Amino acid sequence: MKQISAIIEKIKTINIAGDIAQEVKGIDSDSRNIKPGYMFIAVKGTTVDGHKFIDKAIELGATAIVCEDMPETQREGVTYIAVADSQLALGQIASAWYNYPSSKLKLVGVTGTNGKTTIATLLYKMFKIFGEKVGLLSTVCNYVGDKAVPSTHTTPDPISLNSLLNDMVEEGCTYAFMEVSSHSADQKRIGGLEFDGGIFTNLTRDHMDYHKTVDAYLKAKKSFFDSLSKKAFAITNADDKTGAVMLQNCKAKKSEYSLKSVAEFKGKIIESRIDGTTLQINNREVETLFVGKFNAYNLLAVYGAACLLGREPEEVLTVISMLIPVSGRFQTISKGGVTAIVDYAHTPDAITNVLQSITEVIRGKGEIISVIGAGGNRDKGKRPIMAQEASKLSSQLILTSDNPRDEEPEQIIADMKEGLSASQLKKCLAITDRREAIRLAIRLAKPGDVVLVAGKGHEDYQEIKGVKHHFDDREEIEKAFEEII
Repeated sequence: MKQISAIIEKIKTINIAGDIAQEVKGIDSDSRNIKPGYMFIAVKGTTVDGHKFIDKAIELGATAIVCEDMPETQREGVTYIAVADSQLALGQIASAWYNYPSSKLKLVGVTGTNGKTTIATLLYKMFKIFGEKVGLLSTVCNYVGDKAVPSTHTTPDPISLNSLLNDMVEEGCTYAFMEVSSHSADQKRIGGLEFDGGIFTNLTRDHMDYHKTVDAYLKAKKSFFDSLSKKAFAITNADDKTGAVMLQNCKAKKSEYSLKSVAEFKGKIIESRIDGTTLQINNREVETLFVGKFNAYNLLAVYGAACLLGREPEEVLTVISMLIPVSGRFQTISKGGVTAIVDYAHTPDAITNVLQSITEVIRGKGEIISVIGAGGNRDKGKRPIMAQEASKLSSQLILTSDNPRDEEPEQIIADMKEGLSASQLKKCLAITDRREAIRLAIRLAKPGDVVLVAGKGHEDYQEIKGVKHHFDDREEIEKAFEEII
């Protein structure tokens, strides 16, 4: 239990009606979860306005209401707190409720279109090797020390987020690394958190179903860097044109990493192989198990962030040589001279990056067979672009289902085909059943060829009409290898 006064002490309030000395037993922004003695935060969300449920929350026992619009009729015994932005207030309240856990950790956020999961996870693994107790908040899985906590969103809601951070503090964690999605920044889910560092990867088209414009998407990412304090660091990709934009109003200590231009953390690819890359970082060579230019950028970001967190360059490079790829991120499976690669690439830029990396490695000595789909109920505008980009660098393209959700997979595939020219359509096959698409790709492959299965990566399910069915690209590839090769 906490006094209302303690919960709202760092919040800018507009009006208060009632007793702020009384204690509340819990907090929630979902009226359905309210219990006697709770504080209800009425948030104006993207689809539902929580203000409509204030009366219901009070009927269920709420004794404190945080809102933007004060109700005309106020109930006796209920404390009302008016704020300018209840979305922001929710994060601040959640942070206060859990005793400001982010202030007790070295918290680093990673944002950008691609690379968030890889960078956050590798930093988590690196600092564990350094002997630290570490937390991770990511798309694949959350970790409180060594304990895995399944994740449902790239960035959880503010209450769940602060609860996890508090668990990390209680577990004795000293560092935490988290993915910061554009949705979470826009919806102020990270409001009230104290970050020690921010990392920017790149920005290309994604989530247009939510943000509507690339500019709005960019501003959501930028708001994270705008919120960093002078005590924090901000490290961005100098080779991405939006890297400098992220730093425009940023108060944190600014750094950059690059493969092409002058930067504090400068890299160069010495040799690319299907099983790894020889990378030069600040004039020191390191052998890595990661493939492709995009992974070189990821490793530069990891190196830079670790150094900015006080680690010596030599020990950082030593650990980089020990790290292994993140599940579902350029994960290779080989048999009989055929290599299959599972990758989470689900944007046009990510598809291009992965295929360019494969092209650089095989150097024309084999063909690339790509299996890709696009998710249903998401940005439809990127579907034809994804197919077009995949076709450019593939000898054979197989369009299939991803997570169709509530859409018909045949329509999604038809949308993708719209991006293909007559000549590209000649080397394109459409197979709705993802399992059969993968099997055909393996059957078509010859020794020296590479099969790319993109879009789902670490996911072990396929979502169809609201139901999640078990489906793991890696398992399907292994089964196909056993039966065909």
